[in-house]
Amino acid sequence: MLHVGLDLSRKRIDVCLISDQGELIDRFTAVPDRDGLHGLARRVAVYGEPVRAVVESMNGARFVHDELTGHGWEVLVADAQKVKGLAPLACKTDKIDARVLAELSFRDLVPAIWLPKLELRREREISRWRLHLVKHRSAFIETRTTCLVVGRETAASPGPSESRCGSKLVSRCSSAASRGKAAAGASRSGACRPSRR
Repeated sequence: MLHVGLDLSRKRIDVCLISDQGELIDRFTAVPDRDGLHGLARRVAVYGEPVRAVVESMNGARFVHDELTGHGWEVLVADAQKVKGLAPLACKTDKIDARVLAELSFRDLVPAIWLPKLELRREREISRWRLHLVKHRSAFIETRTTCLVVGRETAASPGPSESRCGSKLVSRCSSAASRGKAAAGASRSGACRPSRR
């Protein structure tokens, strides 16, 4: 069996291959996308042995797990904090991290986390999205109800702070309305009144 340590970063994956006897076979880098992982699987498939890979839990680790599992690899996602506790290093680089992960796989000391299957994860995502929609729907209904209730109460009996502003607004509107009615009445009476000559 080959033991592969994968140190994942944004732009590359540092790969370290160790044999079943603990000897270093190869070190190289790959691109962390679907094509890069496919090329990684083809490159390791040349040795013709079963593969167990270890990657630290971080953003993108689930994608790497799913892609390499599809190529027939056994992929373990290691708890990053426990890995640091097992192998504290003064000099920490990506190559060293990949070697440490491969060594942990070789010695069967990987602090693996449980990762649900793809079907279960899909069902969880659907449930999570449904809860999100229900939460927003409930918030919208509560907001709409509050606006309707507060609007009715304000129209029926305004509070002390609202009554001052409201009374000023009402007095302005009523005075403007009375001026408008007076002007309209005058114009109507002037239109009906016969002209004097």
